[in-house]
Amino acid sequence: MRPETFFRFQHSEGVVAEMASRLLAAYIVAGQLNQSNEEELIEKSLSLAIRLAQKADRLIESDDENGEG
Repeated sequence: MRPETFFRFQHSEGVVAEMASRLLAAYIVAGQLNQSNEEELIEKSLSLAIRLAQKADRLIESDDENGEG
């Protein structure tokens, strides 16, 4: 039996990981994932999730950032 792996993500890292997993799931549902491109699509999903998070961070101002929190 393989030992379990645990991660301790910061909140923002967890959000990005969740976004990446949803993007990867969309590739799977669309039938685009196969053994030969699995690593490529994982990287693509993570890269896109990071880009989305960066753009959201630039465009969305939270209450904490504007002193109302």
